[in-house]
Amino acid sequence: MKTITIGRQYGSGGREVGAMLAKSLNIPFYDSNLLLIAAEKYGINPGVMAEHDEKKQSSFLYGISMIADGYLNQEKIMLPYKLYQAQSDTILRLVEEGPCVFVGRCAEHILKKHDYKNLLSVFIYASSMEERAERAMTVDHISQKEVYSYIAQKDRERKDYYYFHTGNDWGKMENYDLCLNTSALGYAGCAEIIKKVAQVS
Repeated sequence: MKTITIGRQYGSGGREVGAMLAKSLNIPFYDSNLLLIAAEKYGINPGVMAEHDEKKQSSFLYGISMIADGYLNQEKIMLPYKLYQAQSDTILRLVEEGPCVFVGRCAEHILKKHDYKNLLSVFIYASSMEERAERAMTVDHISQKEVYSYIAQKDRERKDYYYFHTGNDWGKMENYDLCLNTSALGYAGCAEIIKKVAQVS
């Protein structure tokens, strides 16, 4: 059985696919709960961890915060690296316990970088923007007026975060073993395909 990592477009249902998959395979599932595990292990405020989750802090905002403090705050500069390292160490520790499903957090890059072989990396997307919008309005309560700009913002945040920490292009087909479209296959269909590939590969 392989450990499975799932990258996903915002609103594509990647988290739900991962949860279904983990339940079907009876293996652990890690999404935002990974942040709490890392925060507890490394003594980081969970609120700070969540605030920076899959977001690249801009150098402009850092400059503003440092000017406001009146001095160069090295701790603020290093915070994104500290949080990413805590997540990386947590991911590497969890895979030692056995196969599991990770959603987001550059998990596939972290595991490949450390030469972890027992891995299936997946990217989930949705070709229907209407379905993504419906999900955003239902799950995150985004207004119809703002929903499309919100989707673009969330995808941009994930893309920038991924590139900042990996130097690779988020969502690029060549970076994954398997890319699946929930608009065509459905959540359950995607989960079943991943399960079969993970069991035979």
